Amino acid sequence: MASPLEKARLDRESMKAKILNSARKLFGEYGYHGTTTRMIATHVGIDISTLYYHWGEKRDLYDSVITDINDEVQDKLLEIEKLISGKPIAKRIEIGIDRICDYLFDNPEISNLILFRYFSKTRDHDYSIETKMPEYISNIAVSLGLSQTKSDITVEAKARVLAVWNAVLNFISGKNVFQPILDIEYKQYIQIVKETLNFILIPAFSKN
Repeated sequence: MASPLEKARLDRESMKAKILNSARKLFGEYGYHGTTTRMIATHVGIDISTLYYHWGEKRDLYDSVITDINDEVQDKLLEIEKLISGKPIAKRIEIGIDRICDYLFDNPEISNLILFRYFSKTRDHDYSIETKMPEYISNIAVSLGLSQTKSDITVEAKARVLAVWNAVLNFISGKNVFQPILDIEYKQYIQIVKETLNFILIPAFSKN
């Protein structure tokens, strides 16, 4: 029997999919504890009983949101890895930064949810985004040429990947603070973020 998440993925116009999308946005904006099932139901425009019918308890819906995001991020990183494979390191970084920034700016709830987990004092969910972090790190490390294989990555390489990953996340989640400081329009902000990351990362990773 298909799970609610599988059903939502099969039909992106279904009520299950609409609830999932709203939950993803609200969990990303307010975190797990700041989001209620009533808020999600109101956002979708349904009665709360309809939400429970399709998804069960809040925890069930949250876990499905996290699973959906984990799978989506993993697919995106694999897609980028294939795209940049065999290219010079500078080009790999440029393309990788461009693609991952576009993806995360289009889906800001991903960065927010990851950072919520980093800084939350209440870590009462045993299944979350960071369970997939080793896979993310492995994909990025190989893509950047820090390791030949995903099974043999040094601590130094992992730390460098985390530095890249956290820089991207913070630029995206911090947009509402950073953009006014820079006093630029949204599209220009995205471009400046990409240029800044390339300015820092290309020389750093091009060194022998």
